[in-house]
Amino acid sequence: MFTKKLEFFFLAVIIAAGTVLGLNYYRSYSFKHNPLPKEYLKKIANKEKDVLDHMQKNFGFKIEFPIVITDKIPGKLYGLTSYENGHITILLNKKVMQESMNYMLESVIPYEYAHALLFYLHKNSNINGGHSKLWKQTCQKLGGKDCRQYVNQKEIIISKMPFRL
Repeated sequence: MFTKKLEFFFLAVIIAAGTVLGLNYYRSYSFKHNPLPKEYLKKIANKEKDVLDHMQKNFGFKIEFPIVITDKIPGKLYGLTSYENGHITILLNKKVMQESMNYMLESVIPYEYAHALLFYLHKNSNINGGHSKLWKQTCQKLGGKDCRQYVNQKEIIISKMPFRL
């Protein structure tokens, strides 16, 4: 009798685990192969408005740069700012967005806007790969929470935990 209950319990656990794995796979596949959900687009637009408000307050003007969400950015690069033939474009990596949306909003958008603004003002520097002291100050003035050259993966993972270490 006990053996049958144990078998039933393990079967239920296996079915539940399979269901969770299947659901996660479906969500990941759907996110990857469909346009960005409207709630994400709204959050990005709201953050861009916030950055532009910071720009107005700290620099005395607003200039919008096109933001393109793409899955063509390689690896774990969260975003980049392109300056080609006088056109400035901010690119955000869709592949990392689903797992790191809060980081994308709080850090990456102001970070890339700081690059774009310095390109626009012709004050971009090659010092430290474009991450000069002026860039860091600009990023902070645009409301950036994490104005560092490299992403700290551990901090992103820890921020998602339901408890603090």
